[in-house]
Amino acid sequence: MSENRFITLEGGEGAGKSTCLAYIQQYFSEHAIPLLVTREPGGTPLAEEIRSLLLDRRDESVASDTELLLVFAARAQHLAGKIRPALARGEWVLCDRFTDATYAYQGGGRGLSLEKIASLETLVQGDMRPALTLLLDLPVAQGMARAEARSEKDRFEVEQHSFFERVRQSYRERAAAEPQRFRVIDASQPLPEVQASIRRVLDAWLESQP
Repeated sequence: MSENRFITLEGGEGAGKSTCLAYIQQYFSEHAIPLLVTREPGGTPLAEEIRSLLLDRRDESVASDTELLLVFAARAQHLAGKIRPALARGEWVLCDRFTDATYAYQGGGRGLSLEKIASLETLVQGDMRPALTLLLDLPVAQGMARAEARSEKDRFEVEQHSFFERVRQSYRERAAAEPQRFRVIDASQPLPEVQASIRRVLDAWLESQP
């Protein structure tokens, strides 16, 4: 399985992931490289149903452990039904969020034990990890200002500023701990500069592949 072809895109609210995802997809198309684009939570019909359970606002409070288990349940289905088969076919896979988001949102944001998350990560993924992770980083206030333009907020988007500060800090700590995998993109820049930064990362990454 060509796990060196597994790329993830991470970032907090308002970081511009959707726009950058489309840009990366265009980049691979320009290079005539088959690319499967997917997202988490979600990616398969069942995993998308779990996504709705996670994101929809409801009267009943969702326990943090329930949230964590739902995230990994969706991930297990996603890996089995979509990501692993694509990699086995030799395709490149680009995923909008993956397990780094769990460490950031459930670990940093919710304050859940990182050891608990790591245990579930091993259970669901084995030794499988992304080969390259692009982290779109920007100040929380700037990201939240951008996100205000959205019509209706999901269960995470209504969290307090302090929650997203913890998410950002967790992302940055993970990037610092794994510099061989992470490439941090300054998402506070104008879009053309963000895209140019992404292109430089992808150019270097493709050149390094056997």
